[in-house]
Amino acid sequence: MTLEYEIDDSVIKQIPFSVSHLRKFFASGKTRSIDWRVHQLQQLKKMLQENESRFFDALSLDLHKSEQEAWTSEVGFLVSDIKHTLKHIRHWSQPRMVPTPLFAQPGKSYSLPEPLGTVLIIGAWNYPIQLMLAPFIAAIAAGNCAIIKPSELAVNSATLLAELIPQYLDTDCYQVITGAVSETTALLQQRFEHIFYTGGETVAKIIMKAAAEHLTPVTLELGGKSPCIVDKDTNLKVTASRIVWSKWMNAGQTCIAPDYILVEEGFVDSLVSALRLKIEEFYGANAMESQDYGRIINLRHFDRLTQYLEGQNVVYGGYIDRNKKYFSPTIIVSQDDQSLVMQEEIFGPILVILPIKNKLDAVRFVNERAKPLALYLYTNDKEFETNVLQSTSSGNVGVNDGMMFMANANLPFGGVGHSGMGSYHGKTGFDTFSHLKTIMKRSFLFDVALRYPPFNRLKLNILRKLL
Repeated sequence: MTLEYEIDDSVIKQIPFSVSHLRKFFASGKTRSIDWRVHQLQQLKKMLQENESRFFDALSLDLHKSEQEAWTSEVGFLVSDIKHTLKHIRHWSQPRMVPTPLFAQPGKSYSLPEPLGTVLIIGAWNYPIQLMLAPFIAAIAAGNCAIIKPSELAVNSATLLAELIPQYLDTDCYQVITGAVSETTALLQQRFEHIFYTGGETVAKIIMKAAAEHLTPVTLELGGKSPCIVDKDTNLKVTASRIVWSKWMNAGQTCIAPDYILVEEGFVDSLVSALRLKIEEFYGANAMESQDYGRIINLRHFDRLTQYLEGQNVVYGGYIDRNKKYFSPTIIVSQDDQSLVMQEEIFGPILVILPIKNKLDAVRFVNERAKPLALYLYTNDKEFETNVLQSTSSGNVGVNDGMMFMANANLPFGGVGHSGMGSYHGKTGFDTFSHLKTIMKRSFLFDVALRYPPFNRLKLNILRKLL
């Protein structure tokens, strides 16, 4: 079932009042209570757990996600995130003490996390529950009021969030706005204390321009072409399993999926054979019949992906069914790094393999392009591993695995350069939605007059030794 949002003028007209309403309740101090925040997080966890099957159904309708994939990458991921946040929120909220220099003694210095205010979170369609609620969890924990705007492309998931969140959370402090471009445009005309956006570069530029009008800070979680370097000195069987899992989960519609592989010429055939075996082991000879293989979100993205195959050397897959939005797992081997498929983020089930003369060329190739959101390296060569880690820049790195860094709430997640700015997850997400207010408290005792006029050479000489 495919649904579409129609422009609702009443929703657009209500947006300024919704923002004003949230500001009023933030000013009341309601969200500053840690106990209150804990209750809201517990309610969010309860919402996910009590409506698990409904989330599974929505994700299946939007993206043909299997129940296990929906659990591990969306619902279960979020439940785990909430548990981690609940475990640490009181510690994160405590004053953070730092040393006080001798010349300011007696005294103490610390920073105190305080909520930013009313924030806007704009989600993405490829993981429509996770990428909407993960930053929302951080915003709640930090004590903010928030408007969340789910992606209109994953309409079943967005509709479910709009229905359930008011049933479980405080509507004086949290609101869901559904809709498409018009609603998002209206939201961006309002002033927020922070805007958090997950999506593509084009929209990110629009958001930054709108935020600049109000001097609003932004967190941008984007994407780009995430490279995968495969050294012939690797465990090929495990490498193939992990690449196939991370590439074709959600039919490749993942911002941190490997976009292309750099591999030495003599190892290409072995790698392709290993990948083919794993694809068919995971999804069968015909992935269309697999309950575990996803579908493309809509026909616009389906047609975009189809264009990437034109004139390419497809060595595996390439089967499509536009009516069913089915695009098979596909492997291309190409010598042309200037082709269309290598100029844009693929964001789909096409994997490009680029042969290189030697593995050191991989570092050069990556560094000649925009900094990616993720970089993957498969090798047993420690020296080469060190070389890649020290010589390349990316938002995140996976060594001998794909995407697993997402499962560690202690690791910040975010991009660099064209792949984004800012980060979140765990304490980092709490800090993203907080202002760390610096405080120095001093005693009235021992008020040494060295800093006060009138000045003289003796005072200056003493200060030179103290500072």
